[in-house]
Amino acid sequence: MSLTSINPATGVALARYRPHTRAGVATKTARAQRAFLAWRKLTPAQRARHLRALAKALRAKSPPLAALLTAEVGKPIKQSLAEIEKCAGVCDYYAQQGPRFLAPERPPGAPANAHVEFAPLGVVLAIMPWNFPFWQVFRAAAPILMGGNTLLLKHASNASGCALAIERLFATAGLPAGLLQTLLVHSDRLAPLIADPRVRGLTMTGSTAAGRKVAALAGAALLPTVFELGGSDPILVLADADIPKAAEICAFARLQNSGQSCVCAKRFIVVRSVLRAFERAFTARMAARRVGDPTDPTTDVGPLARADLRDQLHSQVRRSIRAGARVLLGGAPLPGPGNFYAPTVLTDVRPGSPAYAEELFGPVAAIIPVHDEAAAIATANDSIYGLGAAVFTRNHRRGRAVATQLESGLVFINTFTRSEFSLPFGGTKQSGHGRELGPWGLRAFVHPKTVWVG
Repeated sequence: MSLTSINPATGVALARYRPHTRAGVATKTARAQRAFLAWRKLTPAQRARHLRALAKALRAKSPPLAALLTAEVGKPIKQSLAEIEKCAGVCDYYAQQGPRFLAPERPPGAPANAHVEFAPLGVVLAIMPWNFPFWQVFRAAAPILMGGNTLLLKHASNASGCALAIERLFATAGLPAGLLQTLLVHSDRLAPLIADPRVRGLTMTGSTAAGRKVAALAGAALLPTVFELGGSDPILVLADADIPKAAEICAFARLQNSGQSCVCAKRFIVVRSVLRAFERAFTARMAARRVGDPTDPTTDVGPLARADLRDQLHSQVRRSIRAGARVLLGGAPLPGPGNFYAPTVLTDVRPGSPAYAEELFGPVAAIIPVHDEAAAIATANDSIYGLGAAVFTRNHRRGRAVATQLESGLVFINTFTRSEFSLPFGGTKQSGHGRELGPWGLRAFVHPKTVWVG
């Protein structure tokens, strides 16, 4: 069965791709192993020069790459251009900082004649999603390559064009052949690849359900792994919050990538004393966002990436309404071609309903009223997820105190959740394990080697 890319704004098929055969996958795996044996011998400074060349190529090709991204997954073009720039930025970051992260260390208290080196693992399999089809790949690839490894990329089927463009970009930048290769395969072909002894590590970004299946296979192979999975980020709006500021930031955060981000605002947990004021301000700002053609630079919200995802989201909204939620805005697909869904605000969301307990992957905000700060913290932690969180309060000391009690991998105070090159990114509970970015992202796929001179 071919892999088909469909423009989510029009429903028109963009391209069909023939999957790689078993023999083709075997050839690419062997090439990745050969490339690793040469790449590992380069010094960190030499690898850094290649990452800088990759950053330069990304910036040079930014307009066509962003246009492809928008056509294939529906991301508004301004956000697509920003995504390509962020990919270049992470390459520059690891080119600058990577040699320092890989420098031998002598831990405090270690013998004077002993030190720790950081050795590469080998071929790493990267399983990546469609929602940030360039950024998710480069967020993993830059540190993995800097560490001396090579990559096999299994991208989402509906982002095959982006996957192939990434592979071509490596050649355009003059990087050694085989460092990153795209595998056009269906998910049911992953098991033998994960079990291949030449694959020495695995990184995955995707849903929690898919992550469980892949983790079982990786566990059987005893692979080191990083999993960045689902999230339902709580945003706590406390009684002393600056409501206009909170409403503006929350609307922006909920509609990032048309609401299709694992780390973006989803559950708005609001203390009742400011509930009505927040509902009014937040709903007005959600309504002001422009929905439409993702190729138009003035568009804020584009289509959902696939029709089945829009159907799933609408089912979650309808079931939440039946469970007692009230609609303040939207609540339905938009008519016409494409997978568009109206920016939606639900309030009085009840425990156990989909909007409370499940991840809503689209432009739907769930407002959950609570009595006080303690109830807000308890509600925020009442989730299987633990990726990001945010707290809005005028008292920074209070914000920091709340942050320490939230079961999340990253917490922001008076701003929106996001990733940053130098800081660890990842979640707790069923949002995954391991960390990307910063030194943590690089050291996830190297092994610390003790060297002791007698």
